[in-house]
Amino acid sequence: MRNILVTGGAGFIGSNFINYILDKRDDYNIVNLDKLTYAGNLENLIPSERKKNYHFIKGDITNFELVHYIFEKYKIKYVIHFAAESHVDRSILGSEIFYRTNVMGTNVLLEVARKFEVERFLQISTDEVYGSLGSEGLFTEKTPLSPNSPYSSSKAAADVMVMSFYHTYGMPVLITRCSNNYGPYQFPEKLIPLMIINSINNKKLPVYGDGLYVRDWIYVIDHNKAVELVFEKGKVGEVYNIGASNEMPNIKIIKLILSYMKKSEELIQYVKDRPGHDRRYAIDSSKIKNELGWTPSYTFENAITDTIDWYLKNESWWKRIISGEYQKYYEMQYITR
Repeated sequence: MRNILVTGGAGFIGSNFINYILDKRDDYNIVNLDKLTYAGNLENLIPSERKKNYHFIKGDITNFELVHYIFEKYKIKYVIHFAAESHVDRSILGSEIFYRTNVMGTNVLLEVARKFEVERFLQISTDEVYGSLGSEGLFTEKTPLSPNSPYSSSKAAADVMVMSFYHTYGMPVLITRCSNNYGPYQFPEKLIPLMIINSINNKKLPVYGDGLYVRDWIYVIDHNKAVELVFEKGKVGEVYNIGASNEMPNIKIIKLILSYMKKSEELIQYVKDRPGHDRRYAIDSSKIKNELGWTPSYTFENAITDTIDWYLKNESWWKRIISGEYQKYYEMQYITR
């Protein structure tokens, strides 16, 4: 039995990972440490919550004493570190929590993991650490880090720190950097669930700038299959890019959602662009494909319709989320623009 600390396991990607991995493996003993911020939701983990090899602890990764206690009590030998403040727009409104969680929290995990001599520490990062691409080219693992937002700079700082623990202490670390995820349980501040839910409610769909910002999209289950593979077979000290080669401008995705839901494009409303908006991201995933044999299982066309259908069928889940504090954020971010 492998005793694995998963941080941020109540968030979008982390909860999908836990549900996916515990559905297929009984040799993983998962301890989920999550602060349950606005984006953390234990409802995401209903498929896993009664399993004997799953344990949840509410807490902050910056709490050294708590993290130390968890490692000691559960005999943690592996870490898969999803926990992060992750939304660029929120980091522009206020950056302090991003550096505290993403940088200092990662430092706490590394220091405790080093003390307990972990066998693997997997840092889940993002392609945003590479900055912005022009109209051509792809991010490779050797692309220099050039983050352009407080969020991406906090993730880049954490990545650099993780690698420093490898070079200084010989700590068995790995890093994955993934393109934009979509799928079930994604908090509705992100592009795809926001557009789906607004379409359901016949609300305006706010589109930054000209809508031609390009992102590389991957279904969350494909991402998590890659995470599992890197965790199991990745070479220590290496970075692995994860992407599904689905480059699309935001406006194309929005129009696809409207078309599938039989809604009018008149719902589209262009709003003032956000500061420092990266124009294009695109991932070269040849390393993980060639070295570890990973390939995405889902086409964008199939996975996006599955995702839309999930939000249509799980209205009670997202209705609870978009009430209260989230609505205040939504109004500040979009309505006043």
